[in-house]
Amino acid sequence: MKKKIITIARQYGSCGREIGQALAEKLGYKYYDRDLISLAAEKSGMNKEILHEADEKAATSILYTLALGSSVMAHGVDHINVPLNDKLYIVQSNIIRDIYNSGDGAIIVGRCADYILADKEDVIKVFISADFDERVNTIAKRCEINHSKAKDMIVKTDKRRANYYNYYTGKKWGKIENYDLVINSSKAGIDGAVKLIETFNNL
Repeated sequence: MKKKIITIARQYGSCGREIGQALAEKLGYKYYDRDLISLAAEKSGMNKEILHEADEKAATSILYTLALGSSVMAHGVDHINVPLNDKLYIVQSNIIRDIYNSGDGAIIVGRCADYILADKEDVIKVFISADFDERVNTIAKRCEINHSKAKDMIVKTDKRRANYYNYYTGKKWGKIENYDLVINSSKAGIDGAVKLIETFNNL
């Protein structure tokens, strides 16, 4: 039987990435996150550094994408009328479908993977949240910044993720109806979240 794909969407600072990595290690699944951008660069011939930069700006500045046009053309990108972030989304979507079709178990963090694989019955769609104050503490410690800056980063990053998801899916990021399992990592912890997802995976 084909192993299941587990997609993880997460609030910034909720330790969704750490949960995904721990889950992949425990289940023996492959783990995909920002490395999908590198895979997209390899598959499309687009420049990896430019794609990483565009990914960070994708949902915040259309003018930024247009401004990159001349630079991008120098790196073999075709269909120049398509904005760079759209090209990246299309290529990443194809890679995510290829991952599913490979039959290997995989954890995919972000990238609208839950939407891209929405029609697949053997995909578990997870959303990780956490209490705001705890997220502030996590980001302040991780980035070595004060709490005020951490709060600002969280608000801006969550807004960027929501805008990206809402734009490409037509659905609302974080809305519980879009997911099979919603976990508050402040209550469950990383290990508890891994156990909950693993249990759900075995149902």
